[in-house]
Formats: sequence, C-alpha cells, structure tokens
Amino acid sequence: MIRTRVYVFMVSILVASASSAYSQLLLLTRDEMIKCTARNPFDRFQDGRPKIPDAILEKMKDLSAEEVWGTLQSAKYLNQFEGQFQVLHPERKLIGRAVTAQFMPLRPDLVEVIDSNAKSRGMTQNHNQRVIDLLQPGDVLVVDLFGKIEGGTLIGDNLATAIFASSKTGFVVDGAIRDLEGIYPIPMAGYFRGSHPVPLGNVMITGINIPIRIGNATVMPGDAVLGDREGVSFIPPHLVQEVVNKANEIHIHDEWTKSKLMTGKYKSSEIYGTLSEELKKEYEEYKRKRMTQR
Repeated sequence: MIRTRVYVFMVSILVASASSAYSQLLLLTRDEMIKCTARNPFDRFQDGRPKIPDAILEKMKDLSAEEVWGTLQSAKYLNQFEGQFQVLHPERKLIGRAVTAQFMPLRPDLVEVIDSNAKSRGMTQNHNQRVIDLLQPGDVLVVDLFGKIEGGTLIGDNLATAIFASSKTGFVVDGAIRDLEGIYPIPMAGYFRGSHPVPLGNVMITGINIPIRIGNATVMPGDAVLGDREGVSFIPPHLVQEVVNKANEIHIHDEWTKSKLMTGKYKSSEIYGTLSEELKKEYEEYKRKRMTQR
C-alpha cells in the first residue's frame, strides 16, 4: 500500500507539473519537501531536505536501538525500526541523515518517462548512480529495493567506494549488494538483506528523496539514521533532540543499575524494578551528579 500511494503521489506530481521546468517523476520540489517535513526545526539543504546539525549527530554515537525506540514509541512513531539485516561491520555504528531512493520492478513504458526526465536534469543513465551522485558528507543512502536479492544488487565495491568517499558514513539497502569481498575492506557501515554476484537489473528507480518503506519502517528524507548491531532506527528530525536528551538519562540509569547488580548484594527485582525508598534516593543522587558531568 505504501508503494502504491507513493507511486500515485509521484505520478500526480508529474501530471500537475507537466508544463513546468521541474516536471519529473524522480524528485520532490523544494516546496513539496518542506511540506512533507513541516515539523523539522533545523536548517535545510538547497532541495529542502532537513539538515540535522552535525553536533546532534555526534551525540548519537552513544545511542542504542532500545534508547531510540522508547522515545519514538512514546511519541506514537511506531514504525521507525527495522532489523534482520546482514551487517557489513557490526562494530561500526551508522549515523547520518537519510537520502532515500525507491526502486520498483522494471516496467518499459514507465521507465521511458523516468529516463527522459532524468536525462533532462543531466542525470546519469545508470539508475543506482542517480542517487549516489547526490550524496554529501554526513548522508546515509537508504534504498528500498523491495527485498530483491538476485538482480537487486544496488552496489559493488566501486560504487560502495563512491558512497563512502562522498558521505563517510554508509548505506541501508532493503535488497542486495555484490562484490562483498571487495566491499568488506572499506571502513564503512552497511546494512543489506543479502549478496549475489549478478549485477543490478530488471528494476528501475522511481523516486529519490521521497517517503520510502524499509521493511516495517517508514523513512523520510532527512531522518536521522542510527544503525547498530540490532538494526536500523530512522528518527524524525523534530524528535532527534528529545531522543538524545532522554538517552543521557537512560545511560545513567543503566550505569547505576549494572553497578548495583555487579555487587552481588541485590536480586534483579530489587534493582531492575520498583526501587525501595532508600535505593530510589541513592539513584536520584547518582543521577543528579552524572547529569551535571554530561
């Protein structure tokens, strides 16, 4: 349903803008981008994509999927995490701003329109390179390839190198990659469903920097991306500061909880549950001191 709605939305843009120089099927206009991300509190890129500050992205390096999940759930954003990926380098976190791309199975009449519009904008003939060429430092390429493995190989080692050279971050692909032996040495984070030696084929790119689906998650261009060993979280810009702030307290709570349990003096239910008044007072004092240190 999400893909269908996005397709209809993009076709409606094409029809409504047929007489405009911006008539295309691949990109939202700046005004449309701003409208779709109206709650963004930060600056924007030239195309209207939200630009979460580097300082906030830096603070995300200590976050985990659980810490992000709690805040998003409280805000009623229930579809912002996806797991069950193969992870290129589990020891590397993936942090940055989402650049989204949507692929669909190839349809000849539609791809003619897409390619014509892309050519008029000076874009390359290769569908995957159209979005890769747009990447900037701090971007994370997030691609809906509808779980396709054979023929769904977005990148090999050369294009993976191009992604890393431009963004210094990594990628999330609901699809596959190829040349895994060549990609592995690149010091980048990567999340993908599988690998296959067959090149990308029988698909077409139908949207760049539009809303996309990654498994059970809905991703908007400009979302903060956090990938860890568990999976990938996509954080709306207007919630990212709250996520970071609440994570500090969660970190402190976990520090205190683990330190108390490691003494061997307490049952788990005494520490990881409803605290006694004495322990509650001790924790609040610990939290106060640690919060001032952060």
